[in-house]
Amino acid sequence: MVSRTVGTGSALGAVLLSLLAVPAQAAAPATPPSAAAGTAAAADALAAPDMAGLDEVLRTALTQGAPGAMARIDDNGTVRTAAEGVADRSTGRALSTDDRFRVGSVTKSFSAVVLLQLVDEGKVDLDTSVNAYLPGLLPDDRITVRHVLSHRSGLYDYTNDMFAQTVPGFEAVRNKVYTYRQLVDLSLRKPLNNAPGAAYSYSNTNFVVVGMLIEKLTGHAVSTEYQNRIIEPLNLTDTSYVHPATALAGRHANGYLTPDAAGAALVDSTEQTVSWAQSAGAVISNTRDLDTFFSALLAGRLTSAAQLTQMRQWVPVNSTQGYGLGLRRRDLSCGVSVYGHTGTVQGFYTYAFTAEDGSRSITALANTSNNATVLNTMAGTLESAFCGKPAAKAATRSTAPVEQHEDIAPGIARD
Repeated sequence: MVSRTVGTGSALGAVLLSLLAVPAQAAAPATPPSAAAGTAAAADALAAPDMAGLDEVLRTALTQGAPGAMARIDDNGTVRTAAEGVADRSTGRALSTDDRFRVGSVTKSFSAVVLLQLVDEGKVDLDTSVNAYLPGLLPDDRITVRHVLSHRSGLYDYTNDMFAQTVPGFEAVRNKVYTYRQLVDLSLRKPLNNAPGAAYSYSNTNFVVVGMLIEKLTGHAVSTEYQNRIIEPLNLTDTSYVHPATALAGRHANGYLTPDAAGAALVDSTEQTVSWAQSAGAVISNTRDLDTFFSALLAGRLTSAAQLTQMRQWVPVNSTQGYGLGLRRRDLSCGVSVYGHTGTVQGFYTYAFTAEDGSRSITALANTSNNATVLNTMAGTLESAFCGKPAAKAATRSTAPVEQHEDIAPGIARD
């Protein structure tokens, strides 16, 4: 176990401000003094993180089948980290919060930011039909850009079929390279789940379409747009999009996929193209970079205030969660709401969330997947990070719904 606190002081604060410089494509108005005072007050209102509780969550994940689990909290210039277990089962190397990993559906927030910057630039309208930009792609002209960003298009998620059997499904696509159009065509073999705009229904197909929109509107690959609009401006030195290459560069955590058969050996799923996901799930990053990204986003440094407001128009997911435009809201037991995204890709579970003003962020990882028990346990990292010690939490605590579905194959319950 490693648990440490570093980085208080004005020098680190200056570094963080430089990292969060506003990209030219997404310049936002300066924060007025009154708003800055409100941000400071909001930060002060958060209870101190419960590091003992966080360590306990990570250790519990190991007893439930995760080879390793870790978390990093960035809190107004103070960095707290904790890690348990191993990054590599073959060598026994300890997991570190510096390790890179596959972030899965956290990628969707990157894609949403790029598309909302294009809205700011007048290149796309949220309430215009996708088919106006990609003629003939989708079966219903009523499906708008807003619908795909908020999972309200009704488009069927092709990963339900692709990964109905977890390990065989993964091995069948581990080294495959798909075009975006091929993935959309897999979805269109099935009818729409519901009428466009009628209901929230999580589908990776939506963010494949977002990737197609980005490439059509900019004339560049999504990797170029991530790099120019997010990665370079925020100095995310451990973040990359390498599709269709299969390896993770540099120091990284290996991912271990849990087979469907109880007791079967974990499968090392680190190397794959992630071509089945692309703009829906193929980014590689680490805990520092994801904390920086979500802090910058919620602080208004990546889009205009108007587009951040649009991003935070919530569609109910369940009693404690909402979904905006490529952004999740989770309501914690202490009454605090946090904003970010979950991520599942074979062998990796990620929770990356920040406070309403971006002042405190956490990224937590377990290097396994297809294990609903670990998935639910890792949600507890948010409680420790934002609600503090149990004695400081609200007397009446809500019970969060049990997670039985992942960000891939969301139509298949995991138990």
